Amino acid sequence: MSTYVFGHTNPDSDSIVGAISLSYLKNQLGEDCLAARQGKISPETQFILDKFDGKLPLLKTSYAGEKVYIVDTTDLAILPKDILDSTVLGVVDHHKLGDLTTSTPLECWIRPVGCSNTIIKEMYDYHHVEIPADIAGMMMCAILSDTVIFKSPTCTKADTKAVKELAKICGIEDFKALGMEMFLVKSAVEGTSAKDLVMRDYKEFDMGDCKVGVGQLEVVDLSVFDDKKKMLFDEMKRVKEEGGLHSVIVLLTDIVTEGSLLLVVSDDESKVEKAFGKKLENHEVWLEGVLSRKKQVIPFLQPLF
Repeated sequence: MSTYVFGHTNPDSDSIVGAISLSYLKNQLGEDCLAARQGKISPETQFILDKFDGKLPLLKTSYAGEKVYIVDTTDLAILPKDILDSTVLGVVDHHKLGDLTTSTPLECWIRPVGCSNTIIKEMYDYHHVEIPADIAGMMMCAILSDTVIFKSPTCTKADTKAVKELAKICGIEDFKALGMEMFLVKSAVEGTSAKDLVMRDYKEFDMGDCKVGVGQLEVVDLSVFDDKKKMLFDEMKRVKEEGGLHSVIVLLTDIVTEGSLLLVVSDDESKVEKAFGKKLENHEVWLEGVLSRKKQVIPFLQPLF
């Protein structure tokens, strides 16, 4: 019986490509593994798959009785509801340690780098397994996405080193130009529903006794949202009410000017104001230099709950 490799709900490029790259590595090491996903992929991820002829992982959301490897998270809130009824063989992640527990020992690769695929690249090197050009290209793009083409404060020397080595394998000379092309695809929001925009890169976090949802949309020009804020706020209110959340926050991140506009729907906006030391106006606030949800938003919100 195959072992499944997958990432979090509302999968981003790191989760999808991580499932592909880790399952290939495990297969080369003699394990029967299949790449899976927990939801619809984003336009950016589709761009990456199309660019390097990648195969879309199978959609699977229930894992009771299965053996699994998990990529890009250890938080129960964004894992399958029956994950504790599976056997977790291993985890590869670059986030804080979450609340996932296991009944048996596991392989665990968790490092403070900008992308899970950077760690998977190190696993290939550790096991002396050659990375195929197509998988190398997808891994390179996933790292460029997660590190915002090296601009994110989460980016490390390990990430830049991995991208340069993967670029050589896949034959891409100007990887930064490809990264910008990828972000232009990410910035194309016309014709996309409010639900798809809010949920495109959305995660829920347990903070004390409260649940807080935080989404992020990264674009090259914030003006694409000028006529879309009302529909985004309406959708955020719907998500908050239906999920019984304390707050829903969406970061509109401009990767060129390097900052984020936070849209906030909350039972208590003062918590967000205290977290960032700024007053909200019309339920929004600009945060200069904020590009990373993981490093520049969640750690500031968590203590207030």
